[in-house]
Amino acid sequence: MYNKSFSTAKYSFKDTPYHALMNKRVTGVLLICSKYDKFLLEEDGRIDAKLFEEYVSLNLRYPPSIKQVSNAEEAFKALEKSQFDLVISMLNVGNIQAFEMAKQIKNLYPKKPVVVLTPFSKEISKRLVNEDFSYTDYIFSWLGNPNLFLAIIKLIEDKMNVHNDVERVGVPVILMVEDSIRYISSYLPMLYRLLFIQAIALMNEGLNDHQQMMKMRGRPKIILATTYEEAVEKYQKYKHNILGVISDVRYPKDGNSRNESGIELTNLIKSDRLNIPIILQSSEEKYEDVAMELGVGFINKFSKNLTQELQNIIKEQFWFGDFIFRLPENESDMDKMPGKLKEFDRASDLRTLRKKLKDVPEVSLKYHFQNHHFSKWLKARALYSLEKIVRERSLSDFDNVSSTKEYMNDTIKNYRIYKSRGKIARFDKDKYDESTIFSRIGNGLLGGKGRGLAFLDSILMQNSFRFKYDDVEVSIPRTVVLTTDIFEEFMDINNLYSCALSDVSDEDILMRFISSELPERVKYELRTFLDVVKSPVAVRSSSLLEDTQYQPFAGIYSTYMIPNNHNDIAIRINQLGTAIKSVFASVFFKNSKSYMTATKNMIDEEKMSVILQEVTGKNYGDSFYPTISGVARSVNFYPMGKERQEHGVVNIAVGLGKTIVDGGVSLRFSPVYPKQSLQLTNPDMAIRNTQKEFYALDLDTYKFTPSIDEGVNLKTISLDDADRITKLYTASTYDYAEHVIRDGFNYKGKKIATFSSILKYGYFPLARIIKDLMELGEKEMNNPVEIEFAANLDTESGAKIFNVLQIRPIVAETSIMDINIEEIKADDTVVISEKALGNGIYKGLKDFIYIKPEAFNPANSKEMKNAINKINSKMDKEDRSYVLCGPGRWGSSDPWLGIPVSWPEISRAKIIIESGLKSYQIEASQGSHFFQNITSLGVAYFTVNPFNKDGYYDIDFLNGFEPYYEDEFYRHVRFDEDIITHIDGKKGIGVIYKPVKNKEEDS
Repeated sequence: MYNKSFSTAKYSFKDTPYHALMNKRVTGVLLICSKYDKFLLEEDGRIDAKLFEEYVSLNLRYPPSIKQVSNAEEAFKALEKSQFDLVISMLNVGNIQAFEMAKQIKNLYPKKPVVVLTPFSKEISKRLVNEDFSYTDYIFSWLGNPNLFLAIIKLIEDKMNVHNDVERVGVPVILMVEDSIRYISSYLPMLYRLLFIQAIALMNEGLNDHQQMMKMRGRPKIILATTYEEAVEKYQKYKHNILGVISDVRYPKDGNSRNESGIELTNLIKSDRLNIPIILQSSEEKYEDVAMELGVGFINKFSKNLTQELQNIIKEQFWFGDFIFRLPENESDMDKMPGKLKEFDRASDLRTLRKKLKDVPEVSLKYHFQNHHFSKWLKARALYSLEKIVRERSLSDFDNVSSTKEYMNDTIKNYRIYKSRGKIARFDKDKYDESTIFSRIGNGLLGGKGRGLAFLDSILMQNSFRFKYDDVEVSIPRTVVLTTDIFEEFMDINNLYSCALSDVSDEDILMRFISSELPERVKYELRTFLDVVKSPVAVRSSSLLEDTQYQPFAGIYSTYMIPNNHNDIAIRINQLGTAIKSVFASVFFKNSKSYMTATKNMIDEEKMSVILQEVTGKNYGDSFYPTISGVARSVNFYPMGKERQEHGVVNIAVGLGKTIVDGGVSLRFSPVYPKQSLQLTNPDMAIRNTQKEFYALDLDTYKFTPSIDEGVNLKTISLDDADRITKLYTASTYDYAEHVIRDGFNYKGKKIATFSSILKYGYFPLARIIKDLMELGEKEMNNPVEIEFAANLDTESGAKIFNVLQIRPIVAETSIMDINIEEIKADDTVVISEKALGNGIYKGLKDFIYIKPEAFNPANSKEMKNAINKINSKMDKEDRSYVLCGPGRWGSSDPWLGIPVSWPEISRAKIIIESGLKSYQIEASQGSHFFQNITSLGVAYFTVNPFNKDGYYDIDFLNGFEPYYEDEFYRHVRFDEDIITHIDGKKGIGVIYKPVKNKEEDS
């Protein structure tokens, strides 16, 4: 184990601003050459076409345009008319010599780079001795190789960008010192090609196409010097960023070209002890021994394989290409490294490097670590922030060599995880592993939830939320999105639209979808996903319309969970595939179609992506669940006491979030006042209004069964039977004998979920996390938000987990009105509520449908559900909307808490009232998808409890009219005049006036 202070688990690896690199480009080139030279250039095809082909083959962008002119007169006219970033002139350009013309161009355009190309011959070499080169940037020998043009352009671009790129991010530099025009012209094309091949390898570290292209900008720069003085100047300027030096032995110093300048430069660099690789080159063989004594590389310029040998030694010395783990050739030399070495293994990227580290012998690891080979390899790959932190560690920092292996393994893992945060990676079955947080399969759209998750991941990363709180990790779960094109392909290859759009039952649609085949490529990628993810998986819908502002589609489509724990991966893949197809099918279920109709959307235009997400929680025997799940809204529609609307509201429950989204019993609190909860006011309210059982995923490996009921694979567990740690954080005990609620679970009595350890005693900073997240969400989305989350506090080691599962905008009211309701007379009203949701004036309603209090019995809630469905269908046919009033929660999945309707069953209700009875009073619901959707559609929502002096409900007034319709449970009154409703959204006050002529006129 290495020193904890070296840990990078919480380290912020600085992002390399690749966008700020290589900002100066050569986009236009003026090529000045004779018609004969032009003919030679075009003999095998246009030079600009060949240059374009070279750019494409090396995955480079922005190939420059080339304009050719034949003489000096044409050249100066072109320079006057157009912008050129580079002038290249052949030696023979008509009446004027190339060097004289370079002088004239520099006099007119002093900052414009000018390069002269010359054929290679003894005669030309003699002529060049007497030429003035001071007005040219570079001179090259032209042998007909079009790759030289690419090298020239990139050398000029490197010269323009090197200072900025080194200053901004420390881009590495290769210093080449050579005065021979012939050798420079031979080396540069090879060297740049090597750099671009290396840069393509860099791209493999990118998570998506954009990242990969950006990484190309981080490649090493080449700077060229032709004299000792120039070489020293450039070395001193960039020595802390020099990747390597390639130097001739003899080149000018103090005007004398016979000096052993390369040896002097080598000694100077060695004296700084910066461990910079140096390659000397010479046509004199004697310098090979000198190079060996100096401990540097050597190349013989007269070698028949000069460029290949130079390429090989550059790869080895500058750490290009794969990282090669080396061992001594003889086992007897194991303790004598370095010596004669052989390859043990190699790694092509960070992922494989981490994998190969496990099996590398300690002697090899010691050799590479003490010589900083890892940091050199990382630097050559433009992984600057990782290189920096690895370079800071030396062998002496560790107790033993095995600790360095552990350190490197952890550091690479943490770097890859950090770099994947806030990014949408392209799923690659050959690269996918536990470090990838969010990835996509397919080229389509992510859908509403997918976009929300990607946005969440991004803002959490940008605002450093992951380790903001002590001993807590805030994140999104590991996620893969199957984009909408997978859905479209699945529908097309299986010819499913005719069945899906027909009137067959939901069960028939589901069976037809399940019996169909997913695209073959998807199956391979699902296998890779399950090879990495070993915990249960949630398969969630993410349609184009879901969770989009002004598109209220929360909870309409299905979510399934699979245990993902069978020993046979084929069964796990089949279960996952079945769950995906079940989500696809849910687009065409009856409820979905009804909702589409109600929201004026076309069902055949809906497209579905699917989210595969690790379920937050822990195994407890044959069950899996989180400690806490919850929903937070940044707007509190029912502020109580000190609470304010802008404080927001949170509903939390033990176990899976189905309890909350289905409107079950949960604990409501304000994140500003977490110790105060109306439900816990007294023991009677606590017993009646707190959670006593919760949802968990059934881990029976054969239990996953496709069904139109998405909860079929879940089970309920009594809080009394929950795990000890779960109860530690969530449970209090009701003492029957003393009639008190005792904080904690180590008492005899009934366990109820009060979360006192968290909300009252602060064992976990839940309220602070949620408050900060809501503020961040509102700021980033410029809109009130709803956030779903789950937390696992039962972690064996390390931080507790708080996972944000979703963020969505709360649909804003489209007609905000500032209505002042004062001096309300009860005699003029049917209903007065101080807990009203909505805003403005509601007109056009003449129908009031209400449950007869004497007929209400929670045991009959399902019958009441069916009855209102029939009434709603009649109202739908008549195209009439109505006011609906009844006890308890409308839309609760728990029939004992209210009428368990789904939205389509009351879709014509424009105003809904939760009314309490003397013996039946339920806490107002804000934790369900149902509630979010009806508010999104502009439906007004009232809560009244007259028996608690909370609001007013004049049922006697309604009973005084003849019913338009009446059955066992409901009474329907139809008025001749409108039922006018006023709601003051700021104060939360709502009034339903008695329908009389003068009230409508007054309004």
